Amino acid sequence: MHPDTTPEPAATTAGLTEVQAEAEARRIIADAYRPTAYRDDTPLPTHGDTPPVAQPGRPPMSQGATDASVLMLAGAATTAMVGGTAAVLMYLSQFADPLVCGLVFGAPTALVLALARLTKRAQPAPDIHQHYTGSVHQEQHHTTTRAVWAKTNNRSR
Repeated sequence: MHPDTTPEPAATTAGLTEVQAEAEARRIIADAYRPTAYRDDTPLPTHGDTPPVAQPGRPPMSQGATDASVLMLAGAATTAMVGGTAAVLMYLSQFADPLVCGLVFGAPTALVLALARLTKRAQPAPDIHQHYTGSVHQEQHHTTTRAVWAKTNNRSR
């Protein structure tokens, strides 16, 4: 090729006209910006050698522990709201008696605790059906342990 001659466009040297080259360029650009998706339909294994990985958020625990922690969080929030309300009322009134506020705001809590204890005791004892053949000697003991310094009472039924 002589240095004074201008080269032909690449599209015409590849055998395409300018219109075809522009159409091909638009198609390539459209393909590059088309959203892609892939779905893997292979079934997941039900078990394997890999240990479970803790996910972000609450740590893994049993359903009973989860229920208890939610109950404790709700109780803490309720206590904070009741205490905050009492503190605001005492501050705003400037003459509220802390003893009276304690009685007014503590009464519902004491009532709820008493009702919870009553409902717990009102549950019937489970029926025990035991069937034996031959001579049998049986002793049943019921152990109750409560308080910080526990006293154990063993009672025969």
